[in-house]
Formats: sequence, structure tokens, C-alpha cells
Amino acid sequence: MALVPDSRTGRPRRRRRLRRATAAAVATAMLGTLGAVLPAVTAHAESAVRPVYIANLRGNSVTAYDPASGTVITTVPVGSFPEGVTVSPDGTQAYVANNGSDSVSVIDTATNTVSGTIAVGRLPGPVSFAPDGAHAYVGRFLGPGIGGVDVIDTATRTVTATVQVGNQPFAIGLTPDGRRAYVANFVGSSVSVIDTATNTVTATVARPDARTPSGLAVAPDGAHVYVSNFNSNNLSVIDTATDTISAVVPVGGGPAGVTVSPDGHLAYIANENANTVSVLDTASVSVVATVPVGSIPTAVLADPDGGAVYVTNGGGNTLSVIDTATNTVTATVPVGNTPFALATAPAAPAVTALAPDHGPSAGGTTVTITGSHLAGTRAVDFGGTPATGVTVVNSTTVTATVPPHPAGAVDVTLTASGRTVPAGRYTYQDPAPTVTGIAPAQGPAAGGTAVVITGTHLTGATAVAFGATAATSFSVESDTRITATAPAASAAGPVDVTVTTPAGTSTATASDRYTYTRDTTRLTAAPLLLSIAPGQLSVNLNLSATLTDTVTGLPVAGATITFTVGSTTVCTAVTGANGTAACSGPCPVLTVLLNLGYTAAYAGGPALQPATASAGLIRIG
Repeated sequence: MALVPDSRTGRPRRRRRLRRATAAAVATAMLGTLGAVLPAVTAHAESAVRPVYIANLRGNSVTAYDPASGTVITTVPVGSFPEGVTVSPDGTQAYVANNGSDSVSVIDTATNTVSGTIAVGRLPGPVSFAPDGAHAYVGRFLGPGIGGVDVIDTATRTVTATVQVGNQPFAIGLTPDGRRAYVANFVGSSVSVIDTATNTVTATVARPDARTPSGLAVAPDGAHVYVSNFNSNNLSVIDTATDTISAVVPVGGGPAGVTVSPDGHLAYIANENANTVSVLDTASVSVVATVPVGSIPTAVLADPDGGAVYVTNGGGNTLSVIDTATNTVTATVPVGNTPFALATAPAAPAVTALAPDHGPSAGGTTVTITGSHLAGTRAVDFGGTPATGVTVVNSTTVTATVPPHPAGAVDVTLTASGRTVPAGRYTYQDPAPTVTGIAPAQGPAAGGTAVVITGTHLTGATAVAFGATAATSFSVESDTRITATAPAASAAGPVDVTVTTPAGTSTATASDRYTYTRDTTRLTAAPLLLSIAPGQLSVNLNLSATLTDTVTGLPVAGATITFTVGSTTVCTAVTGANGTAACSGPCPVLTVLLNLGYTAAYAGGPALQPATASAGLIRIG
């Protein structure tokens, strides 16, 4: 049988239990058939109630307690001396390690009845599920001075491997990614680290001031493991990056079970010899509160919703309920004989938002999923296709890289703690269009030029724009070609031609540049008949000219025309709707006689070139 410490340093109750368990194990071996493996149960819907399951060591039973109502639901008979209990990540089964029967009882949580029994090695104790529920790990006696961990395939309910660890494993915890299992070896005064992919021990963590580790809990983010050291009256903090002890903190007498709050901010340690629970702030690594509980508190469990901590009192056959807001016991519930271990299902993950909810069919978009109880997220799927780069930021946030998928809307699911839940809808869109060429690359500001646009992903175009102005018209000829009519521009110069589809708008580049040129114009001025009297020094001239856009053939309104005779400005006028400007002004007779003509000039505008015209001054009399 397994070695145990002497009465001065050990746990007397456990030593007595081990003697009884050994006898029970022999009896089980004689019966032979109690370890038969039954077929796996069919999956069933999760109950609205999430019970806490309490293994009653001397009662050979498991109590199902409803935290919502504060009442015991039922008591389930199991094997001899049930020492460990764990609930599957999906909440459908509870595994109970029967130390005296060398077996694991499987409780169907929908009916709270034993649906099967799994034969394991001698004197099984702690039991824990992998985060994906595919395997369960049971610590047991392997040989004198040697402990072991049986690996159960939960699909077939058979032991597929046994890993040798330190002497007398008392607790097992797995990292959130399921890649490592940490095993607290009580008599071995060490913690074994198992690589779950190879089922080999990759590290052994020990220190002289961390004797007889009896409880263990992994932080929700997997960065630390908290180990209670029964005979050292302290708590070790293991850094999982290096698998070394980074801190040792004094707690109460005889620390046993350990649990960590869902947010990872607090750890709770049951002190068997002090009848208290120590509350540790994990940031400062210091005890911030001590809560009196019942007699011989052995196991402790943080409710997945964060409002309560449950404590088994082995000496009083009760369960204490601690309010985490006040660190006070709010209820004491009678349970079975010698409650020794307890477990509940992880809280079901829930997704409240997915952003962004659309992206290109090529994938590659990083989405952020928010919700609650997401710390155990193992996978995110888009229409059945797994996302890559799934990263758990914290219990409320997960990021993932969208995989490629044909265009259209798909359902997104998230799998965490063995449960798959809806995570919203994601719409895959065809890639955003690109413009790689424009022909011709320039045209008059009056618009009207037929422009051939070449590029990619042009099918489904809903808009074509020249700068900020929509094309007069456009026609999608293929996925790589559009013909559009350039709109009129208010000024000459370059603009970017962009194409918009449901997938987005093309990005402006030098390849999409179209240059507007100023329209040519024409001024026409009519000859002016005038009469000059003898001795007259000045004459009043009535001048007019018409401005036309020669590109469109239309008159130009609103243009300023300046009329001069020689170097003398006679007057200025603005063209009307018909393009004609007319004005009158005085001019010296000598200037008129020397020039015998006048000039009309248009200086040009942002979209029009300048123009001039001359006409004669015909003198009569």
C-alpha cells in the first residue's frame, strides 16, 4: 500500500481512510466484476440547474446540491470511499473516483443516477477532466512509494495510458489549453507536470519549504498554479512559463483544497487544522481575509458565476456557502458522511457580440468575440470552417482570424469548456474592387468622355465616381472592365476614379487617375457703327461679345468679358444665359481714330480656357 507520513506530520483522517480503502480495494478485486465498463451514455440537453456534486467519503455517496435554491437535490450511491469528483466540461456527467472500489462511477447529471462504472488502478483519489472533455485523469497508487495517473478516454470509457508521478497524488489540475496536467504528490512533496500530448512527465516542481502538497488549482489564464502545502502551512505559486515556484505564502494550519475565482483575482484555501478559509489576492500574492467555516474544511470550490465559494466540512458533515462579496458564511447545509471533495460544471459560455460581422471571402479578418465565461474557448468556427489564431484575451474576450469561405452569410459558433454555443452571423463578401487602368486618362472638363475602367472584382458595381462626382452613366461589361461616362467637372485637374461594390470601394492609386482639361472657348464680337461730330473729344461706345464653349457648343454664362480699345479699357460685363456680354463706356475720339477697332477678352476659368476677339469700329460722318 502507499506510504503515509507519521502521526506527527500527517493527516490522521486520511491515514485511517487509506487503511479502510486498501481493504475495500482487496474486496473489490475479489468480486472481479465491479469494474466492468459500460457503454457511454447518449448526450442530453443541459439542465437549467447546475448542481454542486459533493463526494461523501464515509457515506459512499455523492450529494447533488442546488445553489440556486440552497437545497440538496438528491444523494447518489456510488462506490466505496469516494475521494474525488469532477464534472465534465459540458455538464452532462460527473466522474467519481472510488478509492475503496478501484473504480470511477459515472453519474448522468440529467437523472442523477450512475450510468456506468470505469475500472481504474488501485486506490484512485483525485480526478479531473481535460478542458475539451475528451479525457479524464485519475491519480492513484501505482506501487510502494510511486504514484500514477490513469488517463481515461471518455468516449470509450477505458484507461488508455498510465503516467508515473510522485508518491500519493492528492490533486490534479489541467491548464486551460489542456496541454499540461499538474499533479500534487502529497507524500512525494512535489508537483509533477504531465505533457498530455505524450503522457510523459516533463518537469517536477519541489522546494524544501513546500511539504506535502494536498490541493491544487490552475488559474483561469493558465499562467499560475496554486498549491497548498499541508505540513508547511503555506501556499506555493508555480509560474507555468518556467514550472518553478515563484512565491510561497503562509496561510492557515493544514491547508488542503484550493480554488481560484472565475476572474483569477482571488484564491481560496481550506485550512483543515484551523477550520478557516484563507482568501489570497493573486495580484499581491497576500492573504487579504480569513473566513471561519465548519469543522475540518477539506475541499473548496468557487462558483463559476463568481458569487459564492463552497466548502466541505469533513468533521461536521456540512457544506459552508461563503458570500464572496462579504467573505462571510451565508449558509451551512447538511450533506453526507464526511464530505471530502466537490465539483460543478463550468459555466456555459455565452456570446453577446461579434465584430466586425462581415469581411472578404478570402478571410484574414480579425474578429473580436465578447461575452461571458469564454476563458476555456478551444475553437471558433465560421460555417463549419475552423478559425485560426484563436486567442483567449480574458474570460469576456476572444479574438480569432476568419478563415476563407465563399461569399454569403454563415453561422459562427464558439466552443468553450466542452460546449458549443452560437456566436452570431458573419457575412463573407467578394473582395473589394480594384482599379488598375483608365483609358483615355484625360478629357475635357465638360465631361461626356467615354472612359474604359479596367481592374478586378468589378462585378456588381453599384457606383463609379470621378473624384467626388458620380459618373453620368456606367456599364459593367465584365469582372475586369467597366465603361463609364465622365461627368462634368467644376475645375480642370486630376481626380481618382473609384468603383464601389457591396464589398467596398476601390482604394485610390496612381493607376486610377483621370485628368480633366479646360474646355476651349470662342469669343465673337460684332463691328460697331459710330458717328463722331467735328470737334468731339469723346465718344460713348456700346460694345458686345458672345462666349461659347467650343467643346460643347453651348454658350457660357457668368463669364466676365473686358472690352478695350487699344490700351484703354472701355467697360466690363458678365455673360448672360445666352453667353453674350454687353456694356457701354466712353472712349477718347483720338484713341478710336488711332485704333479703328476694339478687343473683347475672357481671362479663362477653372474649367475654361481664355479667349479674345476683335471687331472694327466703323466711323460714319
